[in-house]
Amino acid sequence: MNGLIEKIKEELLKIGDPKVKLASKRFFKENIKTHGVKAASVHKIAKDNFKLIKNEPKETIFEGCELLFKSNYIEESLVACDWVFALKKQYKPTDFIRFENWIETYITNWATCDTFCNHTIGSFIMMYPDFLDNLKKWTASKNLWKRRAAAVSLIVPAKKGLFHNDIIQISDFLLLDEEDLVQKGYGWVLKVTSQVNEQLIFDYIMANKSKMPRTALRYAIEKMPTELKQEAMKK
Repeated sequence: MNGLIEKIKEELLKIGDPKVKLASKRFFKENIKTHGVKAASVHKIAKDNFKLIKNEPKETIFEGCELLFKSNYIEESLVACDWVFALKKQYKPTDFIRFENWIETYITNWATCDTFCNHTIGSFIMMYPDFLDNLKKWTASKNLWKRRAAAVSLIVPAKKGLFHNDIIQISDFLLLDEEDLVQKGYGWVLKVTSQVNEQLIFDYIMANKSKMPRTALRYAIEKMPTELKQEAMKK
């Protein structure tokens, strides 16, 4: 596995583009480590190399993912995210501890947070909904990425019409969060939910708009009809 990880790093270094590297950093407030490889190329590298290990035990692949996460390069982290998600049919409840530890230890930017949580944590929660209570506990974490994760992990379930009441509860817990990236996170999941259950989210916004940060509010109403947007934005 170590040899494959080194091979992937070499591939990324070889095709890294200084212009892409510079452009990528403009999308992040925090400092990121990047090789300057476009996302489409990263996903192709992840897919091609996963074919070489797809029959390996899950634990072995997860160990490889941890090595990729440890590098703290965004591209290598995204390869790890793709590999973990490729194993979704093999998820077991005991995997949650590992996933939570990865969020706490290795996730340091919104791109990795959203990729990992949208897919892996979202899929895991749909398989094991009892773990929704764990996501609710994340809203009180000192780690801003864990708080964002509490919301964005439910993006895909929300699109499927799932867990809307839990999304409301998580949004309540995060309502007054001062971190911009957390506000955008729960605003995003409210927006997605509104496309399936418009009235629920409109009512929630109207009940809370005096407290909801402007950033979260803008995200939440983005896909609503114009007349509802105007009503929600009224002081």
